[in-house]
Amino acid sequence: MTSFLLTVDKQTANAASTFDEVFLWTRSAKSTYTGTLDPYLTAFGPVRQENVDFVRIALAVFSADRSVRRKARGSDWNDRDFELTVEVSNPAAWQTYASELAQAIGFLSGDHWSFIFTQAADSATADLELEEATPTATVLLSGGADSAAGALVTALSLDKGSTLELVSHFSAMSISPFQKDLVKRIKKAAPDITVIHRQTHLNRTAKRLDGTDFKSEPSSRSRSLLFLALGLATAERSGQPLLIPENGFASLNPPLGPERRGSLSTHTTHPRFLAELQEVLTKVGAHGIIRNPFRNLTKGQMFAQVADKIGANEASEYLSATNSCSHTDARYSGVAPGSSCGVCFGCLVRRASFHAAGIIDATEYLSNDAANRYATFVSQKSIVEAMHDFAAEEPKPRMVMKMSLPEDYPPREALALCRAGVGELRAFLA
Repeated sequence: MTSFLLTVDKQTANAASTFDEVFLWTRSAKSTYTGTLDPYLTAFGPVRQENVDFVRIALAVFSADRSVRRKARGSDWNDRDFELTVEVSNPAAWQTYASELAQAIGFLSGDHWSFIFTQAADSATADLELEEATPTATVLLSGGADSAAGALVTALSLDKGSTLELVSHFSAMSISPFQKDLVKRIKKAAPDITVIHRQTHLNRTAKRLDGTDFKSEPSSRSRSLLFLALGLATAERSGQPLLIPENGFASLNPPLGPERRGSLSTHTTHPRFLAELQEVLTKVGAHGIIRNPFRNLTKGQMFAQVADKIGANEASEYLSATNSCSHTDARYSGVAPGSSCGVCFGCLVRRASFHAAGIIDATEYLSNDAANRYATFVSQKSIVEAMHDFAAEEPKPRMVMKMSLPEDYPPREALALCRAGVGELRAFLA
């Protein structure tokens, strides 16, 4: 087991000697984190303390996840044991539900977690009200095609004079321009509403407080937890649900095969994860209402909704401006930041969705490079063969039986959705 401490106090960080790793998040002293957001979320205006706490917890989980290397890949990709001590405003409330929180996060990352909560110092700065309208809706905008589709469809469905709040987080700098560009496009498409963009850069640095290097695990399945926490903290002011647009096929996440078990398969928007997380947050007293408006749709069906709203040509231009690639490390292979490989799971599902919706895909994929300059990188990242095998077989009920669905998700609906999603892949790959 690896033990971690996340503290908001420099003296506590300096005195901590019993932990394997210490993370310090402050606004003034040398910090473990890059970005301008402080541990009291003052940039978000007054936020319920339990939601401030949840952001700290999510940041601690994300940081710990990144700091312990997994021992293998494929079907042997191991789970890990974490013990996190986190400073929060109400330790007793969080400790009461620590085991339930650990269970939910364990399902997300495929690891074993335990939590200890201690008292955090109060903020020395008074919260100031934001001089802006209360949002009518709050949507997560990652820069990917699903979130972009959800943000645009939501914007076009709001009444004139409404306020749409778009929440973005990035750790890789290459994603920020995609998010900003999409916001401009949404504002142009929906000129009768006000669009607020809260874009946060918050990431663990490469070095510890003593200047030595952290270990670095690239998978970071818990990144989405931090994104959700930031979104809920901003949505709390309106009391409205946080909308997290993701196609239901990807949310169910049927495994490609035996080599994609456990931690290799993300549960970012899995119905069970969202249900368990909401339950814990509600019990603690945080704003924790999360909704996936596309839970019952494939990605191709989402794309078709965008085309219905703005036309096929405009949908092509808008959706092609997003980034769905699973690999943000392309720059290390001499590839331009933000490039799309075209052969990873995210890219292949995206390409199949354009095909299914009858929309032209204007994305520039590295796999289509006429000069074949990126052949080595593309070959290393390609799962085309595995996708052919996956799409060749019709999903069976036994696949759904292994999905750990919550009680309110009918298995028959899950099976029908999986078959529709696989059908889109099969039609594209044929």
